[in-house]
Amino acid sequence: MTTTAVTTDDLVVLGNLGAVYGIKGWLRVNAFTDELSGIFDYAPWFIGRDGNWQQAEVSQWRWHNKGLVAKLANVDDRDVAALYTGMDIAVQASALPELEENEFYLRDLEGLRVMNTQGYDMGTVDHMLSTPANDVMVVKANSNDAFGKRERLIPFIQSQYVIEVNKASGTVTVDWPADF
Repeated sequence: MTTTAVTTDDLVVLGNLGAVYGIKGWLRVNAFTDELSGIFDYAPWFIGRDGNWQQAEVSQWRWHNKGLVAKLANVDDRDVAALYTGMDIAVQASALPELEENEFYLRDLEGLRVMNTQGYDMGTVDHMLSTPANDVMVVKANSNDAFGKRERLIPFIQSQYVIEVNKASGTVTVDWPADF
């Protein structure tokens, strides 16, 4: 592992390292990519927690049951691998593919204003949560919210709850009640 000067703004988290697998330094990989194995299409990896990142190289990976396991270069036993459990896996934003005109990465939603279809200003997207069912927008409500909300959790299901994402105007339009 090498320590490389990168800022959190340069990195996009694509997953995290889970529990140790076996005795030879393998770790479970929890991928947030559309296709789970797609996380291995990106290099180099940066792994870390609390903003402390180090570059890591994947020497091997494979499917195990319905999940993924990977071996990091120079991590050859269970005790060393345990030090990496829970660390985020990130890549530099420049490593991601360029998007078409109306496409976006979920990280691009952070900071956008959220308006419902009735024109109520729900607040701003603080961050996204990944759940087994779907992604969820965590919307930080305005300080003067008429319904006394601090935050709202809105399922990120396009065409059902998320009507439009307009990066140019900096807004996300949702079909979601203001008092929920």
